[in-house]
Amino acid sequence: MANYKDYMLFDKLPHTWCGGCGHGIILQAIASALAQQELDKHEIALVSGIGCFGRVDDYLNINCMHVTHGRALAAATGVALANPNLHVLVTMGDGDGSTIGGNHLIHCARRNINLTAIIANNYNYGQTGGQYSATTPRGSITATSVYGHVEPGFDICKLVEAAGAPFVARSTAYNPMQIRSLIKQGMQTKGFALIEIMDTCPTHYGRLNKMGNSAQMLEAVNDMTVPVEKAASMTPKELEGKFLTGVLVNKPREDYYTRYQQIIDRLVKQA
Repeated sequence: MANYKDYMLFDKLPHTWCGGCGHGIILQAIASALAQQELDKHEIALVSGIGCFGRVDDYLNINCMHVTHGRALAAATGVALANPNLHVLVTMGDGDGSTIGGNHLIHCARRNINLTAIIANNYNYGQTGGQYSATTPRGSITATSVYGHVEPGFDICKLVEAAGAPFVARSTAYNPMQIRSLIKQGMQTKGFALIEIMDTCPTHYGRLNKMGNSAQMLEAVNDMTVPVEKAASMTPKELEGKFLTGVLVNKPREDYYTRYQQIIDRLVKQA
């Protein structure tokens, strides 16, 4: 049986992430999800963008492509359409995936490209100094909102659901086993799948917002969660300040490649 270590590059360790960063937890969960499915590493392609979480590809022993900031989904679209037999993963942070790359996120979900997008959301641009992103909560202190952020943040899951994504899920760095399960389910969905992972940034966001040490940050994130099953019996007031975890959307529909191939097949028959 496959082991997560079969998909890792241990000679690249120790990793470059800050102490207490949740990215390493997600990295191990990704490798474990691949191992659970016993996938041939030559049939997996991972595309990553710029940012702290974009460095995931440095430590995985699979086909990887590192692209420019905000363009991971655009590049992954080409990969998925050129070779529909590949299992395509895309790893992005909230700055890369929902801010600079927000338009690609919307249209990739709308088109229903067959890939699995994993966004680690730590509420800021960690790699470039802790600036605010499209998910930074209002009132938060960041390197570019030293008196408190004035804008409301995106709810990434609601955004891609509205765009038409057939599979949407959320977890936290506090729960690696759930992350592993959701990634596996996302990869087994034909079409666009998004897994948002609420992550921690102790160096910038956590320090500036006085969230304590790394363990306290993880606890704080976990305390803000409500499983989607439990939320069904809660009032809107009880859910204020909380975010749902688990599978939020599971409505399969034909992916882009399948629909495009149907047109080609029809035209060939008519020729």
